[in-house]
Amino acid sequence: MTRTVTVGLDGSAESRAAAEWAAREARLLGLPLKLVQVREPVPAPIAQAPLPGAGTQQYRTERIPRETGEGIRLRHPGLDVTTEQLSGPPADVLASAAKDAELLVLGSRGRGEIGGFMAGSVGLSVLAHAARPVVFVRAGEQAADEHATDPLGIPSAAAPFRPVVLGLDIESPDDELIGFAFAAAARRGTSLRVVHGWNPAAYYDYGLPVDLEVQEALAQSESTALTEALRPWREKFPEAEVTEECPYGTPGNHLVDASREASLLVVGRRVRRVPLGARIGSVTHAVLHHSTAPVAVVPHD
Repeated sequence: MTRTVTVGLDGSAESRAAAEWAAREARLLGLPLKLVQVREPVPAPIAQAPLPGAGTQQYRTERIPRETGEGIRLRHPGLDVTTEQLSGPPADVLASAAKDAELLVLGSRGRGEIGGFMAGSVGLSVLAHAARPVVFVRAGEQAADEHATDPLGIPSAAAPFRPVVLGLDIESPDDELIGFAFAAAARRGTSLRVVHGWNPAAYYDYGLPVDLEVQEALAQSESTALTEALRPWREKFPEAEVTEECPYGTPGNHLVDASREASLLVVGRRVRRVPLGARIGSVTHAVLHHSTAPVAVVPHD
């Protein structure tokens, strides 16, 4: 069965931005696009009750995927676009829909002038349980935002893509995560920037003085480990332009900074079950809240 790029719709500005991003990504991947809208079951009298100026609730929800699909077909001629309406708890239904998708794309609620964006509760729940990569797109995201500036200094979709940024933990460098980032950069024809933020040994946090020689040795060790983790991928993608960075400090902060010049930020989510449910991880949680670029979260063991 052919996988699809699947996007969750709810009629909001952020979900419309997600649908546009998903359409562009589907073209890059050469895959069909599926628009999925989830309706939470409501009692029939409420569902049929007229809304001011908008007809019934059922009519309104049926209109969202239809009109979104029509618009995408006009803007992306030749793209195979299908729509589907499903019923049930949105987080559960979308996580299930991700099983047959190459990617699941969701919108993220904007945080206005504070900067960055906030992933909503439904999105975070989907992310915690989805078995496939999930991409979060902030409201207002435009194709030009992912590209470098033109000769006049204006971002333009006709200019080359900005780099893809990969946040990598070298203690567990998963092949699924690294391969996703290399492939994303390759299909965009852009470079890959790998960022591995690190902190020194825990006892530095207790006020003990930092030995600069020790810190320098640790930095060299981290850099060497990163190079070794990427070596087989450089061989697999010999034409890839890859830069490696091992900045000292909080990984999430470095990735948020890197997102400002990225077309896509790629991070991982370790699949592990805990008594209170699945976890997302502090670094991934930080970039979901503050990244200025779309964020792809890749689940891995």
